[in-house]
Amino acid sequence: MVAFLNKLFDPNKRDLKRLEKMAEKIDQLAPDMEKLSDEEIRQKTDELKARYQNGEALDHMLEEAFAVVREGSRRVLGLYPYPVQLMGGVALHEGNIAEMKTGEGKTLTATMPVYLNAITGKGVHVVTVNEYLASRDATEMGELYQFLGLTVGLNLNSMSKEEKKEAYAADITYGTNNEFGFDYLRDNMVLYEEQKVQRPLHFAVIDEVDSILIDEARTPLIISGQAQKSTQLYLQANAFAEILKREEDYTYDEKTKGVQLTEEGINKAERFFKIDNLFDLSHVVLNHHINQALKAHVSMQKDVDYVVQEGEIIIVDQFTGRMMKGRRFSDGLHQAIEAKEGVEIQSESMTMATITFQNYFRMYEKLAGMTGTAKTEEEEFRNIYNMRVISIPTNVPIARDDRSDLIYASMNGKFRAVVDDIYERHQKGQPILVGTVAIETSELVSSLLTKKGVRHNVLNAKNHEREAEIISEAGQKGAVTIATNMAGRGTDIKLGEGVKELGGLAVIGTERHESRRIDNQLRGRSGRQGDPGVTQFYLSMEDELMRRFGSENMKSMMEKLGMDDSQPIQSKMVSKAVESAQKRVEGNNFDARKQLLQYDDVLRQQREIIYQQRDDVMSSENVRDIIEKMIQSVIDRAVANYTSEPDEEQWNIQGLIDYLNATVLFEGDLTVEDLQRRDPEEMKEIIFAKVKQHYDEKEEYLTPEQMREFEKVILLRSVDTKWIDHIDAMDQLRQGIHLRAYGQIDPLREYQSEGFAMFESMVEAIEEDTAKYVMKAEIRNNLEREEVAKGQAVNPKEDGGEVKRKPIRRSEKVGRNDPCPCGSGKKYKQCHGRLT
Repeated sequence: MVAFLNKLFDPNKRDLKRLEKMAEKIDQLAPDMEKLSDEEIRQKTDELKARYQNGEALDHMLEEAFAVVREGSRRVLGLYPYPVQLMGGVALHEGNIAEMKTGEGKTLTATMPVYLNAITGKGVHVVTVNEYLASRDATEMGELYQFLGLTVGLNLNSMSKEEKKEAYAADITYGTNNEFGFDYLRDNMVLYEEQKVQRPLHFAVIDEVDSILIDEARTPLIISGQAQKSTQLYLQANAFAEILKREEDYTYDEKTKGVQLTEEGINKAERFFKIDNLFDLSHVVLNHHINQALKAHVSMQKDVDYVVQEGEIIIVDQFTGRMMKGRRFSDGLHQAIEAKEGVEIQSESMTMATITFQNYFRMYEKLAGMTGTAKTEEEEFRNIYNMRVISIPTNVPIARDDRSDLIYASMNGKFRAVVDDIYERHQKGQPILVGTVAIETSELVSSLLTKKGVRHNVLNAKNHEREAEIISEAGQKGAVTIATNMAGRGTDIKLGEGVKELGGLAVIGTERHESRRIDNQLRGRSGRQGDPGVTQFYLSMEDELMRRFGSENMKSMMEKLGMDDSQPIQSKMVSKAVESAQKRVEGNNFDARKQLLQYDDVLRQQREIIYQQRDDVMSSENVRDIIEKMIQSVIDRAVANYTSEPDEEQWNIQGLIDYLNATVLFEGDLTVEDLQRRDPEEMKEIIFAKVKQHYDEKEEYLTPEQMREFEKVILLRSVDTKWIDHIDAMDQLRQGIHLRAYGQIDPLREYQSEGFAMFESMVEAIEEDTAKYVMKAEIRNNLEREEVAKGQAVNPKEDGGEVKRKPIRRSEKVGRNDPCPCGSGKKYKQCHGRLT
């Protein structure tokens, strides 16, 4: 019934009708634009900018702006956007996702909304999955934007801060999701406002939006500093893991990838490490190392989850098959794998700044995206990013032949059939793209084809530098290309001469991915722009997806029917079972991402408060007001703590004075008599008056520049130190919070309330630290803002050393027993020396 109603009231159809009308209006402006000279076309940009500055809404200028870009594109690129591309462009401008099939010209489609939003002068970010595509698009589309009078920047990992700042100052900036995210984090660790590179986040268009906002949503960006830990324990735990036997010493669950020691395994551990009880509190660290070593040996597979290259462990993205250089598994797992593979064990790191892609991209005022496959994840895009998915029709009807899955009893039978099919098609000269889920599979197919004498290219995480070149040649006559998942996204496969007559590109899938979207992406490589093509998936009952979702019955049925490995079945029932398994996995993955976001939202609110505070400190001329409020908070809390008893006689006035002397006052400033028989409010006034007097004296003794810089040094250092400790503490809390569920307590709610309490404590610690150092610290000759720790993005390489401002130094040094320079006649230590 729901499906019937959806067909009857399909919102996508309504959208398409509206977008078609807008495309017609843009088309009607074409003759007027054709008449304009190049210079007049360029002047249109200035005219639109002026209209925007005078208050005209972008929506009112859309049709004219799109027509300008369309005409400019014809003159500069020799490309003239089709009506369907105009429709896609409008969908993007409205902050939605344009689902456009492979080869429909998404890159050109984006130029129109990018241009329209760039005339605001606030900057537009075009986000791609890798630097090759960012550079290619910035160069090719940059010609068009520059012709129209806009500036284009390219943001690369290798750039210096100055180069990045220039790239961000442009009207349109191209770059990768990683680089934009890391720049945001680094900007919130700088010590001077002018060191920031980004402007406020205005509008972003994300290419391959499903890859970035869904596949990578669970991978946080982390900037980390070094935390010293011994590598010896990793080696010992690894040596122990190597002697264990499956089932006897440990159990492994394929579905959850969970590894557990058995009773015998626990006994072995106790004998191996010469301890009495592995679960004694003193062995918590050892236990953790053993678990990570087990995980490294049993659930982490070489050439599937990671590769070893030049003595380094490099993670392989499970969705794209790309190598993720610079990223590391957390919680000591990366070190455990390094021990397993016998490479150098790198020290563990401490998180200094972190954000998920979900929360980074939700900070943009407006967000849009494009991809060939997003409809299956529409609910997630709507719920998390408030973006609707609009399916744009193809310019020419799809002529591809998508065949039903062929299902074999065993993997051997399946791969024999795959190789036979490739061999037959190759003999005719038909180009073939073979899609695999893991590097392992691509290498297996490659070795089988080599034995058959079929020349081919392998495109996987180990050689994706040649990605674009290999993919661009994949449509030539006789080409055979093996690719992991969606390697080569963003690069079209164009058919060579005579290939259409041979049936176009043949896409062969060697198994189903756990996400239908990834399968659809593989299919979409064939049949672009109305070209012919054929797609065929080969499955076996031993495939991971089939194994995880109960294929035993089907396998035994095939055996009872006497079907051998050479006979596939084409069963709608099996294909439906596979699809429902995929839907279940997609649902599980969505829930996991949603939960991650709920947890990260707790840190997001805190991060925004801290980053805003840092910005206020750096941009303010004078932060004395901020510091005085902090000192007042410290005094208020102290008075409340020491006067909490209902009976005045029991108030601990001496304790209060001792505390104040240790933080904001000096010996002899206050006596018990000064505060006795006063109510708490009077006490606060007396104490604050004393503190203010010292503050004023310090202010007189130092130059205004010294004092202002001194305050900022103290404040930034306190905020950064406490914030880094807090992130680490939140990380620890999060890792253990799920155990609360065993006590019938909602872990998320606990995390929210405990996280809030920890944040409150951190704020109090910042206030106390700042108050103490501002009142007590001596301004020495090395007064300058310092980074709390050297941070390193766990993907990009950090820029070189930063140029720091030269500190203002005190020119003379007065001895403690010398006469005070203020002329009071007292010794320095009894007068202004107390301030330092």
